[in-house]
Amino acid sequence: MFLENTVNHEEQFGWIEVICGSMFSGKTEELIRRLKRAQFAKQTVEIFKPAIDTRYDEEMVVSHDSNEIRSTPVPSASNIRILADGCDVIGIDEAQFFDDEIVTVCNDLANRGIRVIVAGLDMDFKGNPFGPMPYLMATAEYVTKVHAVCTHTGNLAQFSYRKAINDDLVFLGENEEYEPLSRAAYYKAMLKERVNKFDVKDAEELQAKLKNKNA
Repeated sequence: MFLENTVNHEEQFGWIEVICGSMFSGKTEELIRRLKRAQFAKQTVEIFKPAIDTRYDEEMVVSHDSNEIRSTPVPSASNIRILADGCDVIGIDEAQFFDDEIVTVCNDLANRGIRVIVAGLDMDFKGNPFGPMPYLMATAEYVTKVHAVCTHTGNLAQFSYRKAINDDLVFLGENEEYEPLSRAAYYKAMLKERVNKFDVKDAEELQAKLKNKNA
């Protein structure tokens, strides 16, 4: 598990820690754990989350295990830079929902000597890199990837499969809308989706084309 950087106390630069993974993998739980350790050490800590995330509480950052810590909801990444003055540690939850400026903000804060801890989904429901997360992971000193348990196989899960019929990239939800899947289970689920969407008319047209081609 990650240990706080104590190598060179004279260095005036901070650093970035990224906690990433699928839904239900414990990202927020780990973020809260690190932030509370900093608070116990009498460090000045501020936590931010995107204003659109109101699933559990409008102000609190809450994990699936109901652990919580007070935060400041902000509409954009630029607000974090303004509100971070005088802090030793900054926590950011659900970073994938922020605009791309979050990458510059995090690096600016680290360059000012602040420890920045970021948690977020590394992939969206389609299995693609999610928003600014790849860039945050690339510039971070420490990256921790946590895993959920696949609801189909019991193996480690790194994909967030969307059960709800909704193609919006940003779609807030919980157990009813999402489930964590392993690579094998996710591949099978996506293949099943494609088969179900394959219209009978499309199949007939394809069959006719193949027949004409072989004629």
